[in-house]
Amino acid sequence: MKIIAFRLKPGQDLLEEINSHISSEAIQAAAIFTIVGSLTRANLRLAGANESKLFEGPYEIVSAEGTMGPDGSHIHISVSSADGETVGGHLQKGSLINTTAEIVLADLSEHWKFKRKKCEVSGYPELHPIEF
Repeated sequence: MKIIAFRLKPGQDLLEEINSHISSEAIQAAAIFTIVGSLTRANLRLAGANESKLFEGPYEIVSAEGTMGPDGSHIHISVSSADGETVGGHLQKGSLINTTAEIVLADLSEHWKFKRKKCEVSGYPELHPIEF
């Protein structure tokens, strides 16, 4: 396992930048260790929803988990407002960094490839892990 760490700056799109790192490093399988930082806005698809919802911040990132590979990312994130209200869901493009995002990923490409295949039950492209 290889560890990849990087920092995002104000105005960058959290999901797009994570996907860019996965692509530029030719990572075949990865998982999030941690994301610490803040967002000016969070664009999330909430549980059971078909459309995403935009939350205007600022928000602190209080948790994140996900799997990533060449076919795309599946990331869930929770964010908390200044008054402590917390919301979480499926991370969407348009979630912009406020002050920073410190990201640590586990590159699992040595033994795994994460493909995504459309699931007949859910209708979404779901994880299809391939172990070498």
